[in-house]
Amino acid sequence: MATGRSIGALELSSIGIGYKVQDEMLKAADVELLVARTICSGKYLIVVTGPVSDVESAVSAGERIAEDALIDKLMIPAVDKSVFPALGQSVVLTDEQIDALGIVETFSGVSIIAAADAAAKAARITLFRINVAMALGGKGFCLMTGQVADVEAGVRAAAEQARQRGLLVSKVVIARPNPELFNEYI
Repeated sequence: MATGRSIGALELSSIGIGYKVQDEMLKAADVELLVARTICSGKYLIVVTGPVSDVESAVSAGERIAEDALIDKLMIPAVDKSVFPALGQSVVLTDEQIDALGIVETFSGVSIIAAADAAAKAARITLFRINVAMALGGKGFCLMTGQVADVEAGVRAAAEQARQRGLLVSKVVIARPNPELFNEYI
């Protein structure tokens, strides 16, 4: 997956319009499609990456034709490199990495990407899962681990990002989680 680049996302209330928006975004700029799929509650999520100007152009083009179907949008010019593997569900934790557990939950898939990026930039945490609205009723959540103070700082930053969007559901820090919580990520 790409790293050290910008990321843009649109969450739409219509699947049909989602396909149309995705097509327009890909035609508008030289971006890499990271995610394009239906998500819970009958919504459609599109996530792209690439150079800042291309991602801005793609998001802007998609937003123009989405009209009333647009639920949420995101543009991060310099996304933290840990967001990509966590979004791709490809992070494997070692025993040494497992420590405190932080969880942030939001009402939308796009908002959890923004929250996870804020956490990764604010604290020395290992971001290991970003789940965007699959089997969650349209919600999103991210999981992080690290020393308690770092996880608290990461959760605080992520929660503030989601709160600013009006989409925070919950924020949790478990200082000494049972190791079984890390065995299977949802």
